[in-house]
Amino acid sequence: MHALGNSAKGKCGLVSRNAGRAARVARKAVRAAREAGAALATYPLAMTYASKICRFLGSLAMCSLYMHGVHAQTEPQLQPLASIRAAAEEFIRTQIPGDTKSSVITAGQLDPRLRLAKCSAPLTASLTQGARLQARMPVGVSCRAGATWTVYVPVSVESEIGVLVLKESAARGARITAESCSVQKRRVSGFAEAYITDPAALAKRTLKRALPAGTALTADALVADMVVKRGDQVTLLASTGGFEVRAYGRALSDGYDGARIKAQNLSSLKVVEGVVDSTGVIHVAP
Repeated sequence: MHALGNSAKGKCGLVSRNAGRAARVARKAVRAAREAGAALATYPLAMTYASKICRFLGSLAMCSLYMHGVHAQTEPQLQPLASIRAAAEEFIRTQIPGDTKSSVITAGQLDPRLRLAKCSAPLTASLTQGARLQARMPVGVSCRAGATWTVYVPVSVESEIGVLVLKESAARGARITAESCSVQKRRVSGFAEAYITDPAALAKRTLKRALPAGTALTADALVADMVVKRGDQVTLLASTGGFEVRAYGRALSDGYDGARIKAQNLSSLKVVEGVVDSTGVIHVAP
C-alpha cells in the first residue's frame, strides 16, 4: 500500500508539471483566435490547442480521483469509542440481579486519542479477576477477532429509588423507627438492594455508627439486636429424619438472629456450632 501511494504521488507530480504546459497552450490558443479574427482558416488551429487543454485537464481530474481512492484504501478502520463504552454498560446491566429499571449505569469517558483497530466480531466484556459488582468498578472490554486488544472502562452504578432518610442525627446504638425517617426519592450510589426501603426492616436493629440527619439508610449501617450473649444458657436443637433432639448448652459468643455461633453442650461438654433464631434457640447440624 505504501508503494502504491508513492507511485500515485509520482504520477500526479508529473501531471502537475504538465498542467503548467497546459496553461501555456491555452494562452497560445487565445492569441491564435485573436489573430485569426473571422478567418475560418485559423479555426482548426484553435480547436487543436483546445483539445490539448482538455486532455491535460482530464489528466488532472483523473489524478485527483486516483489519489482520493488511495487515501480511502490506506485509512485504517477504527473502533468507535462509544461502542466500547456501550459494551461495558450493557455487560454490567446483565450482571445486576432482578429488575434494572431503577439502575443508572454510566461508563466513564475514554481518552479521545485512543485509536483501536475495528473489531470484526461483537465486543466481549468482563470484570477483572476476583472483582465483584459494586458502585464503581473497572470493566475490561476486549476484541478477539480481526484485532486483539483490551480496554478497561470505569463504570459507575446508581439507583433511583425511594429510600428511608433520617430526619435527625442519630447516635451509635440508637434504635431507628419508622417515625425517625422519611421516604424520599433519590439517586443513590450503588445498587437498590443495599438501601432500606421498607420500615419493617428496621425492627430489632440498631445503628452500627453515628449518622447525620439526611442520611439514606443502608443495610450495612444497622446491626441486628443480640438475641444471645456470651455465657447465656441456651437450648441446642438438632433435627434429623423427622426427630428432634434438645439439650442445654452455654453460648460461647454473642449472637443475633441468623448468626452462626459456637456453644458448649452442658451434658457432654462437647463444643458445637449452630445458627441462632429469633427466640435464642441454636439450631445445630447433626
